[in-house]
Amino acid sequence: MGFQVDTKQKQRISRGSKQCPVGIDLATLGRKWTVHIIESIGVQHIDRFNQILRSLPGLTPRVLIMRLNELEESGLITPIIIQKSPKLVSWTLTEKGQDTLPILEGYFSFTKKWHPNATLKNHRTDSVKRPSLLELVEERKQELVWLEI
Repeated sequence: MGFQVDTKQKQRISRGSKQCPVGIDLATLGRKWTVHIIESIGVQHIDRFNQILRSLPGLTPRVLIMRLNELEESGLITPIIIQKSPKLVSWTLTEKGQDTLPILEGYFSFTKKWHPNATLKNHRTDSVKRPSLLELVEERKQELVWLEI
């Protein structure tokens, strides 16, 4: 499993180095799923790719790869190679990443107070079940029956 940084992301990171470091860190932390991934690694000690994926319902493998790369580029996490072939990696917070934990704790406290019903399900859009062709035909028949009455 190779963790690749796409070209746009490299450009964003290289452009970001000219910006305020605080803005760069806030932009990284503000990305969807990032705070949950940091919490998984740093607080819950869920540090392997598939474990993180399973612990955060709605998070896709593609987004997890992107966020892990961004967090590594920002210096918040670092990979630990467990095995080279097949490649097994765990993730750990850097000192900088550890320093985000009180910030995240405050944020989660704020969220619990002001958005007590928020869940991880809010991160994803549940697909609307579309009726099958047979269901549409039956529905149309019912409409016609009502029109005849």
